[in-house]
Amino acid sequence: MKRLLLPLSLSLLFLFSVRAEQPPNILFILADDLGYGDVACYNPESKVPTPNLDRMASQGMRFTDAHSPSTVCTPTRYSIMTGQMAFRLNYPGVFTGVGGPCLITEDQLTLPDILRQKGYETALFGKWHIGMSFLDKNGKVIDVKERPQGIDPNIKLNLELEAVKRVDYSRSVPDAPIHRGFDHFFGTVCCPTTDWLYAYMDGDIIPVPPTKIVDKTKLPNHDWSFDCRPGLVAPDFDHEEVDMVFLDKSLNFLDQHSRNKPDTPFFLFHSLQAVHLPSFPGKDFKGKTKAGPHGDFIFEFDYIVGKLLDKLEALGLAEDTLVIVSSDNGPEVGTVISMREQYQHDGANPWRGVKRDNWEGGHRVPMIARWLGKVEAGSTTDQTVCLTDIMATCAAIADAELPNNAAEDSFNILPILLGEATENIREFTLHQTIRLDLAIRSGDWKYLDHKGSGGNRYERENLKPFALPDNAPDAPGQLYNLAQDPGETHNLYFEYPEVAKKLKYQLKQFKTTGRSAPIRR
Repeated sequence: MKRLLLPLSLSLLFLFSVRAEQPPNILFILADDLGYGDVACYNPESKVPTPNLDRMASQGMRFTDAHSPSTVCTPTRYSIMTGQMAFRLNYPGVFTGVGGPCLITEDQLTLPDILRQKGYETALFGKWHIGMSFLDKNGKVIDVKERPQGIDPNIKLNLELEAVKRVDYSRSVPDAPIHRGFDHFFGTVCCPTTDWLYAYMDGDIIPVPPTKIVDKTKLPNHDWSFDCRPGLVAPDFDHEEVDMVFLDKSLNFLDQHSRNKPDTPFFLFHSLQAVHLPSFPGKDFKGKTKAGPHGDFIFEFDYIVGKLLDKLEALGLAEDTLVIVSSDNGPEVGTVISMREQYQHDGANPWRGVKRDNWEGGHRVPMIARWLGKVEAGSTTDQTVCLTDIMATCAAIADAELPNNAAEDSFNILPILLGEATENIREFTLHQTIRLDLAIRSGDWKYLDHKGSGGNRYERENLKPFALPDNAPDAPGQLYNLAQDPGETHNLYFEYPEVAKKLKYQLKQFKTTGRSAPIRR
């Protein structure tokens, strides 16, 4: 018996050594339209408690200068998955309904691809919104802008709704997430409770197809309930419980992975509906805050973060998992206006602009990272980072080599996370809007290569109260020093023409060369 103890002890030591050298699990939690000022640890004046996000910040690192790649959903999600700014595709706007094809081509390297190549199990639960190709009964790809044949041309049609009706739901989708690097996917094609198709996809099939027009009279009616289009809904789709369905999927994945593949690292992308309009908090969250339905929705998001963190701890995975939480862009226009008026809560605080704008409020987002024992607890960094950086960072964590024809706008921020960065990782950062208007940031300087917001129209009645005087109306662009003027109130274009010229030239170079990240050796 004693003779067996030594080999067994050595075997255990070897096992622990191997496990210690394994790369960490990665959990990426992405909110939708969560503003910088919506989170209590970013905004002391927030009217919504966010105890789990605050706890995560106390256990990890809070980024004060983090940015979404775009000011709207689709391009940001594309850029996270590919490490490439979406303006390079020349695709404006966002997908709705059954719009496609997927912006990510079949031969394009993705974030889950690079991790799967290094042995990770990859899963996405929640919203996709990067486009999918749906087929009709003849196997033809549906074009949402195409009018169905055989219908009187004098009859006015809602082409988005007609496209959803034309789908053959027995056919699989050829460019679903499981064909772009994920081993598992359960979620929605576009915005879960906004767009024309209200149904869940499992893998590349919608197992329970939509059967009738959604009855909006049975849904909540308040100042944050708009933006729910009259699309087709599946019998098992509950608009108010979508995020709880996604949460159950992620929790079950963690349970099964821990049980069946304990020696395999995982990459879990949990992509929420919260807090995109319409604000439909689940039944367990209504009235939980003193900030109305949208406040309750933010509270639900925070709860979900807490449940995922608790699950990691219950499974003994907390120390082996890097967790990153962020948002795909700034807060929505109507949300911000109503929350300011009724609850004195400002989701864009302290920045100018909101979702769609190239001012900071449109793309400066909360971002918190926790990696127990690796990322310093309670730390803060003011380094400028972008969500495109997640791909290069995860590649570095997994010891994967990125080719130069991938992740062209992605920087490795692992040195920041580990507290080893001795200088700024990024010299320049790019920003883009829904209209493909561009901006570039360098240190304290920010140059917008356009007039106005680049997104919202501030001559509209609801936005007029938030329009600021233009001190340089003849300037073709805007130049701000964010250290001296974080509210972007005074355009310095004519006062520092050489700075504006230099940044405009650099922006042109990044457009021409097709990359902003340095060539990898």
